[in-house]
Formats: sequence, C-alpha cells, structure tokens
Amino acid sequence: VKHNFKMASMKNSTEVNEFRLLGLTDTPEFQVLLFVMFTFIYLITLIGNLGMIVLILVDSSLHTPMYFFLSNLSLVDSVYSSAVTPKVMAGLLTGDKVISYRGCVAQMFFFVAFASVDCYLLAVMAYDRQAAVCKPLHYTTTMTMSVCAQMAIVCYAWGFVESAIHTGFTFSLSFCHSNVVHHFFCDIPPILALSCSDIYMNETVLFFLASFNVFFALLVILTSYLFISIAILRMRSAEGRKKAISTCVSHLTAVTIFYGTVIFMYLQPSSSHSMDNDQMASVFYTIIVPILNPIVYSLRNKEVSNAFKKAIEKLKV
Repeated sequence: VKHNFKMASMKNSTEVNEFRLLGLTDTPEFQVLLFVMFTFIYLITLIGNLGMIVLILVDSSLHTPMYFFLSNLSLVDSVYSSAVTPKVMAGLLTGDKVISYRGCVAQMFFFVAFASVDCYLLAVMAYDRQAAVCKPLHYTTTMTMSVCAQMAIVCYAWGFVESAIHTGFTFSLSFCHSNVVHHFFCDIPPILALSCSDIYMNETVLFFLASFNVFFALLVILTSYLFISIAILRMRSAEGRKKAISTCVSHLTAVTIFYGTVIFMYLQPSSSHSMDNDQMASVFYTIIVPILNPIVYSLRNKEVSNAFKKAIEKLKV
C-alpha cells in the first residue's frame, strides 16, 4: 500500500499541464516598448518575407535556383518567427505568459524544425553561389530545378526528423521541480532545466545533433567560399568581382549572425548557461534574424528591385 501511495504521489508530482514563461521583463514600461518594437519587427518580417515569395513566384526573371532557395528561406523564416513571436507579443501586451503543455510541445517542434531547415538552406545557398561563380558555364546543367527541389526536400526532411527527436526526448522527461520556464519561449535548454529526470542523454543528443548541424553546414559554407574566393581572385573583370563579392557579403552576414547565436546557445555545457545571456542570444535568432532576409537580400539586389518596380507598375495599370 505504501509503495502504491508513493508511486501515485510521484505520478502526481510529475504531471505538468502548463508552463509559465518568465519572458524578457516584468517592468511595465519596458513591456510596452518591447511590444511596440517586436510588433513592428514581426510585421516587417511577414510582409518582407511573404512579399519576397510572391514576387519570386510572379516574376519569371526570378525563376532561378538562387531565388528558389531564397523563397524557401523566406518561407522558413516566416514560419519559425511565427512559432515564437506572436506568443511573446501576447505576453507583453496582456501579461499572460502561461502556455499549455501541448502548446509548448508544438512551439518547440515547429521552432526547432524550421530553424534546422534554415541552417541547411544557408549551406545549400552557399553551394549554389559556388556553382554560379566558379563554373558559370555549367551552372544551368548542374543546378537544375530538379536538383534544387531535391536539395530543399532533404533540408525539410532532416529538419523535421531532428525536431521530432529533440521534442520527443525532451517531453518524455518528468517535470516535478517547477513549471516556470526561465525564458520567453519553449526552447530546449530551459525546458531541460525543469526536469527532475536524468537529462544526460538529452544533453548528449542535443550537443551531438547541434554540433553536426552547425559544423557540417559551416564546412559546406566555408569550403564553398574558399572556392569562390579563389575564383574571384582569378577574375579579370572588376565589375564581375564586385557583383560576386556583393552577393557573398549579404549571405555571409546572415550566416555569421545565425550561426554565431546558435553556437552560443546550444554548443556550450549546461553549467555555462546564463539565462539572461541565452535570452539575448535567442532574441537575435528568433526575432531579428528572420527580418534580415528581406532587408539584406532584397534591398541590395538589383534584380529583386527591378522585379518589384515592374510589379508596382503593373498594379498601377
């Protein structure tokens, strides 16, 4: 009887129906300021990325591998930003920072899935740039739409498989310490910190998969840019070098910010984690990075600018 009572008590102590997100601040003045700022950023993120997708779909001059991957990057940025930002905005506006258990599972799954897809799309885009700069004569036969579609499918498939692994491992744990998440969304490290189970295996899997993602993708990116640099140095045309460098700088800016914050967040021991620092890093890759896609790629790209002008002229007619 005592054994059964003990088991029943343990079972009750591990049942968590909801989590309470501490958020970014409890100061009302800062909450209003952050709400206005995040709302503006989120709207620009959606308008810019979804506008980019529509523009690429309707303008035949943009039906190339580069813009195919860019449209997928826009879609991914929109979704993984939407998995986090609206809940953060609602918490800042209403003060209700409670998220249901299932809502937490769904938020983690979609965020991790599309963040992983983003990771690999950036690597694929680097390879695409290498093919365009290093072997321009063979570019159309190397990067066919069939090959591009297959690359994109692999990115999405691996992202969802990895997310299923992380989410399944995380929510198979028992939570009996607290339901207060020291973060502004259901990310893996702060949820693991709430568990009263042994999380060694979870941390090992997280570190291994995150390391594989980051270092494999960075290996592809760095190798691609090594060949691109060699090809640029061999170019005789100053205009050709300028165009190639301009494209690379835009991509490298997004890569540096995205991978820098991911490495800071996931590839350090749990004992080294500072919740305040983690939150600041997370703000960058969940809210700031998605807005870079329309800003960095579109505004600095003449082809996109020309396509946008054509679209505006058609609307006027």
